[in-house]
Amino acid sequence: MGLQEKVMVEMKAAMKAKDSVALESLRAIKSAILLAKTEKGASGELTEEEEVKLVQKLVKQRKDSAAIYKEQGRDDLAQPELAQVAVIEKFLPEQLTEEEIEKVVVQTIDSLGASGMQDMGKVMGVVTKELAGQADGKTISSIVRTKLSS
Repeated sequence: MGLQEKVMVEMKAAMKAKDSVALESLRAIKSAILLAKTEKGASGELTEEEEVKLVQKLVKQRKDSAAIYKEQGRDDLAQPELAQVAVIEKFLPEQLTEEEIEKVVVQTIDSLGASGMQDMGKVMGVVTKELAGQADGKTISSIVRTKLSS
C-alpha cells in the first residue's frame, strides 16, 4: 500500500473520530503528494524514496515553525504544529537513535579515511544516503561535525 492509500485510510478514520489535528495533517500530506505528482517533469508516480523525502520535508517545516513560535513566546501556536508533527511522523520509517547514527558515522569515516572538517561533505553524502528517512539531517550533521573535529 502506497503512501497516498495509507493517508486516505487514515483520513477516513480521522473524519469519523472528528480529529481535526490529524485531519489537517493528513490533508497536508495528501496535498504535497498531489503537488509532487503533478509538478513539471514528474512521472505521475512517486517512488518510496520520494515519498519519504516529502514526509520528512513536511515534518521539518512544522518543527521549524514550532521553534520560531516558541522563540517568540507563542506556545499557543507552537503546540498545534508539534501535534501535526506527531501525526505526520507516523508515515516515516522508524527513526534511529543517536547511538545508532553515531555507529554509522564512525564506520563511514573509517571506510572513507576522513580525517578532518574538509571531508565533512563526503561523509555527509554517504551517511545521508545510507540513513535516508531514518534520521534527521540536522542530527547527522552535528554528529559528523563532532566526530571529524575530535
